[in-house]
Parts: sequence; structure tokens; C-alpha cells
Amino acid sequence: MEILAMDVTLLWIVLLRCLLLARTEEEVLMNTKKETSDLKWTTYSSQNKPEWEEVSGHDEENNSVRTYQICPSDGQASHWLRSKLIERRAASQVYVELRFTMVECSSHSSPHPSCKETFNLYYYQSDSDDATASHPSWLENPYTKVDTVASDFLLRKGGERKFNMKTLRLGPLSKRGFYLAFQAQGACMALLSVRVFFKKCPELVRALSVFPETVPHALVQEATGRCVAHAGIAAAAAPKMFCGEDGQWVGQLTTTCACQPGYEPNDGDLRCKACPAGHYKSSMGPGVCVPCPQSSNAAEAGAALCSCRPGYYRAPTDTANVACTRPPSAPRNIIPEINDTSVTLEWSDPLDDGGRTDLTYAVECALCLPAGGPCGPCGDSGLASDSVNITTSRHVPVMVTGIRKSLATESSATLQWPVPAQTHVSILEYQLRYCEKDHLPEDQSCRYKESDSNQVVLSDLAPTPRYEEVQIRVRTMLVGQLHSQFTPSDATRPTEDDSSSPLLVTGVLIAVGMLLLITVISIAVFCIRRQNRLKDPELNDKNGQYLMGQGVKVYIDPFTYEDPNEAVREFAKEIDVSFVKIEEVIGAGEFGEVCRGRLRIPGKKENYVAIKTLKGGYTDKQRRDFLAEASIMGQFQHPNIIHLEGIITSSCPVMIITEFMENGALDSFLRLNDGQFTPIQLVGMLRGIASGMKYLSEMSYVHRDLAARNILVNSNLVCKVSDFGLSRFLQENSSDPTYTSSLGGKIPIRWTAPEAIAFRKFTSASDVWSYGIVMWEVMSFGERPYWDMSNQDVINAIEQDYRLPPPPDCPTHLHQLMLDCWQKERTARPRFSAIVSALDKLIRNPASLKITAQEGAGLSHPLLDQRPPLPPASCGSVGEWLRAIKMERYEESFLQAGFTSIELLAHVTTEDLLRLGITLAGHQKKILSSVQALRIQTKSPGSVHF
Repeated sequence: MEILAMDVTLLWIVLLRCLLLARTEEEVLMNTKKETSDLKWTTYSSQNKPEWEEVSGHDEENNSVRTYQICPSDGQASHWLRSKLIERRAASQVYVELRFTMVECSSHSSPHPSCKETFNLYYYQSDSDDATASHPSWLENPYTKVDTVASDFLLRKGGERKFNMKTLRLGPLSKRGFYLAFQAQGACMALLSVRVFFKKCPELVRALSVFPETVPHALVQEATGRCVAHAGIAAAAAPKMFCGEDGQWVGQLTTTCACQPGYEPNDGDLRCKACPAGHYKSSMGPGVCVPCPQSSNAAEAGAALCSCRPGYYRAPTDTANVACTRPPSAPRNIIPEINDTSVTLEWSDPLDDGGRTDLTYAVECALCLPAGGPCGPCGDSGLASDSVNITTSRHVPVMVTGIRKSLATESSATLQWPVPAQTHVSILEYQLRYCEKDHLPEDQSCRYKESDSNQVVLSDLAPTPRYEEVQIRVRTMLVGQLHSQFTPSDATRPTEDDSSSPLLVTGVLIAVGMLLLITVISIAVFCIRRQNRLKDPELNDKNGQYLMGQGVKVYIDPFTYEDPNEAVREFAKEIDVSFVKIEEVIGAGEFGEVCRGRLRIPGKKENYVAIKTLKGGYTDKQRRDFLAEASIMGQFQHPNIIHLEGIITSSCPVMIITEFMENGALDSFLRLNDGQFTPIQLVGMLRGIASGMKYLSEMSYVHRDLAARNILVNSNLVCKVSDFGLSRFLQENSSDPTYTSSLGGKIPIRWTAPEAIAFRKFTSASDVWSYGIVMWEVMSFGERPYWDMSNQDVINAIEQDYRLPPPPDCPTHLHQLMLDCWQKERTARPRFSAIVSALDKLIRNPASLKITAQEGAGLSHPLLDQRPPLPPASCGSVGEWLRAIKMERYEESFLQAGFTSIELLAHVTTEDLLRLGITLAGHQKKILSSVQALRIQTKSPGSVHF
């Protein structure tokens, strides 16, 4: 079975390749079927009575076409029809496709003996269009005969009407063009269409080779190809292929094309694809891209070599597939053994080998002549061992003499000595060795210290022991040394120079105390600020930029920049297009499609994002306006403001990448979940929106288009303010009803404050008015503000101080907050900070949300009393009734359950709705309230169950 499956796979591969090679293309030179005017071909008859006649007809698709027909009365005459000059272009042979009908001789009303059921086809070549009514002569010579064409289907009386199709080849052609000539000698026929074309091998891409479109000039035409982009010829020969006369590629492909370094074969060897970022391919050939070796990276696509990360390197002999390594640490425990004429150095391997196994050591050694003479190398480099011996007979080590004590305390001593007089080497450092006397063995009681100068402080002396000696040696470029001994017999007693030590100790104590005091104060301030941030969630945004009374940023309009692109670069981060994967289109925006996708930035977790694209054919202004939203959004960092991930401008299409909000727009989300959320959940959503708007207002930003449709909801029911492109421009092609103000521009009337409608006065106070409308939308589960009132009616009602009534079951405190937002004087409206505080109080006191407005309570006027009109009992069908209450989604369920008339609807109960699958409480309430109205209108008591 496995062998059979393999054979089937191979068969499919062979068939696929055969189909690829079998493709052919045609280039049409003439097609009478496409002509829209008279053909005006030349006709001739040997009896000076031309009988070819050009007429208009219709083809099988009922398209108007020009045809020639003939039905001679005398079959002895020769009737010719000649086309106009047909340019042959690049063809050396062409094909003529004829569509014609022919009448059976026996079907003629008066058949004559010379009747025929065939006609002849000729052609004549010419370098110029010089044919006339008499030239060339109407004889078989100088024409070249193609064939005598017979009919496969003949027209009979009462028979099926079929047309004939014949394709003939003519050639070879060598001149500029040719004429076609048709000779009828007794045939009664109609020439429906003539199509002249030649075949050519289409462009072929195969095995990383491209062969151009080729017209065959012989039985087999050799074609020379080239390598695809980012591929090269591995050997000297260019790709070869053969084009057959029938326009098909034939023969075996000969090619040595291979992908260049940084590219790998793709799409079945049809193209070379650049290695993605983080991958490489170092040589030309069929290999594939591989991940970069350890500690290296390729930041851009198409890398032939991965660059080492900072601090890592490759040796000159390392190949591209070798990991980058760090420089090793220094050798440890260098031990010199010195005599008068040689130095032997030994050391331990470094603690960190940097990831390499081929460590070598270099020893710098200079052999200098005396009295300032020249220096030359004296040692080896590239040592693989951990020791080296250097021998010389020219120099003696530098001696240290005259060591004296300048200062001493109970636990320290300061020693000084003259700088040795020497001229031939440089002193690198002084090394000291001091040992306790008669206390411990020498190897345990001795200590060591280094000094760059001719003075050292020994600060770790024991208070009681005496020290036998201090030995000093000089480390020079020759590592030579002699030691001088100094016995500090008075090391345990202070000297005359010790008088400053008490002051020194006092100063140190004061400094330590001040440092401790500053540390305690800093920790206290940090704790207080942190506690304040935890108490007030408004001060605790994710970037710590939204602090009460300090550090508040101010919004900068990107169009105040001389070059708006500079604002884009400043406020929006450019993302590599390879980091983004588009998965599906989820909607259409102002400038193009809106998609859902994934964003995976190296080193970060992959997450879902929303992708706004700029459709093709955009103008410079449209591109600036599109990216302006990113320039605006990039300035905001708040948990209730949609977060900008970045932009893509270096490739097409241009994109804006934002966080993905799973539940979409707030208005449609609420309508979909009508009645499913408690008042406390709705207030929580409103609190989030108000918090985001408070942040924007404190940044001196005015949204201008705040509405539930511009609020997005994520999977945790967190609401975030979005759509900052429309907020500046208020685009004229918005899907929401707008009103053209006296100062020009479109305004969403139902959400806009009166002063913004009349005078284009947009402020944070006008955003507060819009927020009140959003509150009404949320509490009514996405109901349309002012229902079906016209824009002008809404404007008139607002001018007469009419305001929206509370939605059903709306808490009284929330409706009062809405009315506060709708104050006519904008200075009387609350600020967003006050709105947030008011909502926080309601959340902390859930009982206050149970107080709802009573029917008929408060002011009464036409607008406040208006509700969506109940569907009249006169609705013609169940579908009309459901559409009137916007519940048309349940039409099929009602009809299948037997509720087929308005009269039956009056008997619907809650149990019936549950049986129909209507489980949303809000939908049940809306349907049952309308059913109750039907009962009143139809005066239908009781209920009927199905």
C-alpha cells in the first residue's frame, strides 16, 4: 500500500509538470467576430457578377456580427472573396479558424449539376498593402493554396442547424503580411467568422529559471532563459528550453540557476525567498535558510551572514555557521620565578573561556639595550601552554632602598620610599609583602599589597603582633625585582604625625550619619507616594505618566508640525512588517479594511492586534490624515484609551496596529446582549469611559466624536475610547446621520452639544454633553438616541430645553447625572473628574442603583414622554411586527412555532419565548411589552399555547 501511494504521488507530480509544459498562448491577428463595422472585403466573379454578399447577423450568443454568404445560381462560375492585409507580426506560421454553414445540394429548390459542398482557401504574401480589384490576378497562381475545405455538417430542410468549425495552418510566412482568399465554385454557404492567430510559448518560470514568451519559427525553437530574481548561474551555461511549433514548451530543461546567499528556493523552485530576520544562508545553492548561530542575529531579511551581538566576536578562521563567542577573562594566578638572567611565568586558565576551546596566550616582552638603546621582541606569542620562560643577560632588576614610616596608628602604617634611579625600563607597580613575627608559619602569616606610587598605607595590621619585615619589589616591563627590607619596630605606637587621626575618624562618622539620614528620608517619600497611587487608581496608569498634580503630559496636535510625518516618527513606533501576520478581515474603516492579526516582536509575547490598512490609490493628504490618528493615539497611555502598538509605513499597504478588542464596538455589543448586564456592570463600563475622558481632558485633548460606536470593549468588559481620526476631522462620509453646520463641516447631531452645532465650539464641556448621550446609550442597551426623530427635530427639541427621558429601569441618580451633562450652559456641566467621583460613589453604594425613575414623575413634555412607537395591530404580518420592534432575527422561529398571524401573537407568553429559544431578558421584555400592547389594541384576553 505504501508503494502504491508513492506511485500515485509521483504520477500527480508528472501530470502537474505536463500540464505546466502544455500551456500555450495565442496572439490574434484578425477576428471578424469582434468587428463592429463593415468588413468591406474585395469580391470577384468570373462572370462579372459578384455573388459574395456582406450581411449583418447574430451569432449563437445573439451578438451582432458581420458575415459573408453566397448561393450562386450558376455553379460553373468562380467566385472569390479576399480579406484586407493581415500583419503577421512575429509569426512565421499562422492558424486560420473558420466558422461557416453550408447547404446540402439536394436541399436547393432547383439544384444544378455543378453544385458543390466545398470551397478553397488561399493566401497571398506582400510587404505592402498593394492589393487592388485586379491585383493580384484572380487565379490559383500567384496565390498559395491552403486546402479544399469540406463541410462536416450540411443544412437540410427541417434538419438541425449546425455550423462547421475548421482550423487550418498556413506558412511559412516571410513578408510583412498576407491576404486570405476564399474561392466558391458552386457552394451555397455562409462564412460566419474568420479568426487568424499564431501560437507562442508563454513565459515559463521553472527550476529558478525564467524563459520569455517565445514565438516558434521552426519545428522546435531554442529559447535562452535567465535566472529569477536573487538567483545566479552556478556554472557558465545559461538556462535552455525548447518551444514547439504548437506553442508548447518541450524537451528537458537545462539550467544551473541557484539562489544567491541570503535567499532560499520557494514555491516549488519558482522564486528565491529572502531569509527571514534571524535566519541566514551563507552560500549560493539549493540549501535553505537556517537560524542564526548562538549569540548572533540578522536584523533584516536576506542575510548571508549573521552579525555577532554586542560584546561577541568571531575569529578570522571561524565560518559563518560558528557561534559568536566572548573574549575570555584574564589568566589567573600569574606566578613569576625570577633570577638575574631569566624570568619564568606560570598561570592558571581563565575562569571564563568565553565559549571557546582554542585559547592561546600572548606574552609581551621587550629586550632593550642599555643607555636608552633600541628595544626588540624577546618572547613568544600564540602560546598554547600555561607557562613561558624568558632569558636575558643584559639587565639587572631595579632595586628599592630607603623605606621609611611616615604615619602609624594601632592598626595601620604609611610607608614611603624613594623612586629607584633607573633609565632603561618603566616601573609598572610596587608589590609589598609583610609578615607577622613568631606567630604563624610564614606561608600563613604573610600578606601582600600593590601600589602604583612610591607610597602605601597598610590598613590591616593586627593590634598586638609585631612585624618581622616589609619586602618591596618592583614590577617592570622585564618583571625583574630585588627586595629591600624594613622592620617597623614602632608600628604599634603612634608618631608625631598621627595628630590628625581623631579628626579623620570624626569626619568619617559624620559622613556616615548624613548618608543614613538621607536614605531614611528617601525611603519614606517613596512609600508615601506608592501608597497614594494604590489608593487612587487614576494615578496608577501603566506607564506612570498620569500623576495627580505632577507630570501630566499635554497633547500636541500633529498638524502643528511643519512636516506632519515628523509627528508620526515622534509619537508612533515603526514595526517591521515581518512581525505582523494578518488572519482575517473584520470590517471596513474610513481609509480601508480593518483586520485581525497577530503581532510577534522578538523577545516579546505574541498577541492579537487590530490592523487598519490604507487602501491603494491614496493621495498624500489621505496618507497624512490616516497616519494622523496614529500620531494622536501614540501620545496616550491609559487603561481606558485604545493602545497603539505601532505603524508600518515602509511597505504596502500602510498600516496602523492597535490592541485587539474582542467584543468590538460598545453599541453593537450592548444590542447583542440586551438585558444581560446588571446596573452595577453598566456603571462599571461608564466609569471606565469617564476615566479615559478625564485623562484626555487633562491632556487638553478634545475628542469631538464621543459615542458608543467609538468605544471598544475587550473580553474583560473594559471599555476604551478610540477613533481619534474622526475626532479631529469629523469626516463627511460617516455612516451616522450628520448635519452641515452654518460654518461648514459635518456634525453627528445626536451626540453633539448645542454650542458645537451652532458655533463649532468644541471643548471638554462639549465632550461631557456627548458623554451624557453615551450614558443613555449604555443604559438603554444600544438604543438609538432620539429614536427616529429627524436631525432638525432633535435640534429644535434641544433648543426648547427638551432632554431624553430615562431608559427603562434606569437608576434615578444616573439619569440625573445625564441631565447634568446636558446643561445648556457649558460652564454648568460637570467636569470628567467630578463624573468619575460620582460614579465611584454609586459603585460603592449599590443600593442607590435600585432607585429608578417612576413613570410620570418629574417634568413632562413631548420629548421626555416620547418612547419608541409600539407596533400597531394593523401590521400586515408577523415579520412586519417583529421589524417594527427590531426583533426581526426571530421571525423564522415564530413562524416555525405556528405564530403566523397578528391575532396569534397576542397570546404569546414567557414560556412560549423560552420554547422559541429567546433567552435574553431584554429581548423577552421588549417582545412581551409589545404583545401586551397588542392585547390592549385587539382586546384579546387570555393566552393560547401551541
